[in-house]
Amino acid sequence: MAKITFLGAVGTVTGSKYLVEAGGKRLLVDCGLFQGPKPLRQRNWDQLPIDPSTIDWIVLTHAHIDHTGYLPRIVRDGFRGPIYANAATRELCELLLPDSAHLQEEDAQYILKKGYSSHKPPLPLYTVADAQAALTRFQEIPRKDPFTISPQFTVKPTDAGHILGSSSLQITITENGKSAVVVFSGDVGRYDQPILNDPEPIAKADYILCESTYGDRDHPKDSPYDAIAAIVNRVVKRGGAIVIPAFAVGRTQTLMYILRQLEERQQIPRLPTFVDSPMAINVTDLYVRHKEDHSLKFTREEQSGNHDPLNTHEVHMTRTVDESKAINNINSPCIIMSASGMCTGGRILHHLARRLPDSRNAIILAGYQGEGTLGRYLLEGAKLARIYGDEIPVRAEIAEVSQFSAHGDRGEIVRWLSGFTATPKQLYLVHGDPPAAQAFRGTVQQQLHWPVTIPAYMDSFDPLA
Repeated sequence: MAKITFLGAVGTVTGSKYLVEAGGKRLLVDCGLFQGPKPLRQRNWDQLPIDPSTIDWIVLTHAHIDHTGYLPRIVRDGFRGPIYANAATRELCELLLPDSAHLQEEDAQYILKKGYSSHKPPLPLYTVADAQAALTRFQEIPRKDPFTISPQFTVKPTDAGHILGSSSLQITITENGKSAVVVFSGDVGRYDQPILNDPEPIAKADYILCESTYGDRDHPKDSPYDAIAAIVNRVVKRGGAIVIPAFAVGRTQTLMYILRQLEERQQIPRLPTFVDSPMAINVTDLYVRHKEDHSLKFTREEQSGNHDPLNTHEVHMTRTVDESKAINNINSPCIIMSASGMCTGGRILHHLARRLPDSRNAIILAGYQGEGTLGRYLLEGAKLARIYGDEIPVRAEIAEVSQFSAHGDRGEIVRWLSGFTATPKQLYLVHGDPPAAQAFRGTVQQQLHWPVTIPAYMDSFDPLA
């Protein structure tokens, strides 16, 4: 019997994993880490509900850690099949997975030093060696052309417009002469955004698994340029620094593009800008190289030869730890951009510890902040931030600029779903916190009149029934 089981990204926006079974074969769509509250993070440590060695293949929608970050663990625990991804996704994973492992090893060492772990000794979820082992299993697939994995599974990727290489996957499932097309949206991107193409429409599907991250709201329609300019100018006026927790993949590049445009228009002064993330620096190189994902507008700007669209005029790429620490000595206006985007680890935590207590400074939250993350606590008005065991007073301005989200909002997801020419048998809403998914179910039922289900963890259905 064919079956699809929800092993992640249900009731939450993280941990994407969908097990597709047919003809005695198993295909896992995405293999992400759970992030956020401790009960969710604990799932990363718990035994996977199925034996990893029984999974035949993994296929990825895109490279973000909540879609790929469990790969080193699943390979360590026995998965021995190929991991299918397009070139950009594979190259991004070559940066993200070792970095994720390094951060976990680093955090385990810091916890050991501080002595506040209940585990003796504290261990990382996986190591850099585990990440490298996972990367040896990658096999490159076409960016948009269909490819056949086995008699049971054929996959056709389409551009999702979310980050470099991001795809929605149309998977044709075949068993005993029956077949069905199931679309996995991955993360649906924005329309009319800098750098990347719009999400590509898909015509038909029997079933759709669609993300609902922002299913309960629309992003602000006011200009993101004006919002960023206003924050930068008022912080400069009071002599402070701007700290931007930014995802290394996508968000850093978009923000650098916006800052450069604002400088070109003379809407903000030219400030020292520190990209304090070796991974983000390397990712920017990939964004420049993979031109197949570039929008026409961005392509024209690249070809104009007038300026570098992904760097500010006074950019400083800080790769080493010493270079990162030296930023602490700067007491004049500057912009510091560092990962992670939800403030869950990495160098950004050190910059927040240094800059949060000063009311002259501002922290720009320019992306989704998952439940239970430090970014969410700051967004919700926390007066104290717990960073590496210390309580840090929050006196800096906390500014949310949600126009930069790489996820489509309620209207944009409806726009993407409206590209389907026929009503599916069922739309499953995934990758959303419960309030967002519930709200979006009502929107879809009202506007599209489709049958909608919000699955729970470990729910399953038969796509060939």
